[in-house]
Amino acid sequence: MIHRHHATRDRTSHTPARAQSTPDPGTNKRASTASGERAPAALDPGTNARASTQPAACGERAPAALDPGTNARASTQPAACGERAPAALSAGTDECASTRLAALSGERADSWRAAVTPGLRAVAIGCVLAGLALVVLDAVIANLALPAIAGSLRVTPAEAVGVITAYQLALVMTLLPCAALAERFGYRRVYAAGVALFLAASAACALAPSLSFLIAARFVQGLGGAAIMALSVALLRSIVPQHQLAAAIAWNTLTVALSSAAGPTLGALLLSKASWPWLFALNLPLGAVVLLATRALPRIPATTRTLDAASVVLNAIAFAALVAAAELAPERPALAACVFIAGILAMLTLVQRELPKQAPMIPLDLLRQAPFRISVIASICCFIGQSAAMVSLPFYLQHTLAKNVLQTGLLITPWPLTVALIAPFAGRLVDRISGAWLCALGGTLLAIGLASTALWPLSETVLIALLMVCGAGFGLFQVSNNRNLFLSAPPERSAAAGGMQSTARLTGQTLGAVTMTLLFALLPIDIAPRIGLGLAAALTLLAGLISTLRS
Repeated sequence: MIHRHHATRDRTSHTPARAQSTPDPGTNKRASTASGERAPAALDPGTNARASTQPAACGERAPAALDPGTNARASTQPAACGERAPAALSAGTDECASTRLAALSGERADSWRAAVTPGLRAVAIGCVLAGLALVVLDAVIANLALPAIAGSLRVTPAEAVGVITAYQLALVMTLLPCAALAERFGYRRVYAAGVALFLAASAACALAPSLSFLIAARFVQGLGGAAIMALSVALLRSIVPQHQLAAAIAWNTLTVALSSAAGPTLGALLLSKASWPWLFALNLPLGAVVLLATRALPRIPATTRTLDAASVVLNAIAFAALVAAAELAPERPALAACVFIAGILAMLTLVQRELPKQAPMIPLDLLRQAPFRISVIASICCFIGQSAAMVSLPFYLQHTLAKNVLQTGLLITPWPLTVALIAPFAGRLVDRISGAWLCALGGTLLAIGLASTALWPLSETVLIALLMVCGAGFGLFQVSNNRNLFLSAPPERSAAAGGMQSTARLTGQTLGAVTMTLLFALLPIDIAPRIGLGLAAALTLLAGLISTLRS
């Protein structure tokens, strides 16, 4: 009995060894995928192709050398969890790590949503929306404070505009790097760092003794603002269940609209009672609350990706050159053309460098997908139109319709207020109706409102009604388009999608402002605003039509 037992054990223990040394065609595939086995050093031609279609199992050591046919096909599969991959398959190993971390991120977010109390979820949502309101209010109020800053620091209005330019430059240069940092170190950590940096820079702005100091502080403030803006929707996506994403985007749009509407009034009240440094000091108490509330945000696992310093520099050069070219174009077109070409070359170099990466800083992987790409293009077109309209309207109202500054501000306010009113409704509607057609409807309404404003003999009542139509169209378009954009990206790339969405918005707004600058340089002051409104109508209609390509 004892002898037979040992013989049986010996036969059992030696069976795998014989299978490895002489794999037959029928068993090789199963033998090469068994857990804990050592993969064969060489596979015969008949079984090699079949074996290579399956990844090695967890804990298994991959073969050190594969023949050319095997290696080519094996490299298309990620190495399995826990496996030690050969150097030739490093790309597959990276893909495996990304897949594991993506799954872990989704599981961690799902478990957080399942375990969190309604109160803590509300605090997390409030933290994200309050941070966004902080950034939007600061940008709007800073625009209003430019005359006071110029007078107090004894500089020209043109020099004071550097306060705005520095902030916008920092935003557009670092939105995509901030998104990449969030994927590397975690959304919560980067968002909290952005809020802290924004607060520190706000205090520096309030204490600024000179224009150069203030411009430097505003640049740093823009770096913090970029982290907040790039991660707002990505964080909301990790906080709320998937079926509430449209509602979360609607809250995001509502926050931006209300902050934009309240900013001028709040800034005017503060400037009537205090000096301009208090406009920046106002950020400190609200920002401190937001910073404390970041503890309620979910902890999403970071990835193993490394941030390419050369890509960050190229990204900064490319976007800085494009913004600088836009600023120089009206007065120094030749220099602007040279700077623009330099920016394009830097961008092409960056794209070439990022193209082979699985999770590039510029989300080329997402832009290859038609729904995401269409959403980005439509967003740029819509924001060009919106920016051109917002630059045109004050000039149109003051120079053509003879309204004063206060009347102009009050007459424009119905636009953002209507956006705030329509956003929650759009968030519910987009779950029932195709997002592509809602974008088309929103773009069409916005185009009708802008074209009618440019062509119609306006009274105050008619103007308010038309701007409400613009606000309704803009709200419908933004909620639907942003939902389409984020749902086109996998959850683990939400930060990259948010960075791209914010970059598209800033790109559109910059191009819209440059367009109006050129129109004002070429046309009389009483004609240029109406041409600008007509051009804005055409671009927003184009944005709606582009959106239908998703259907």
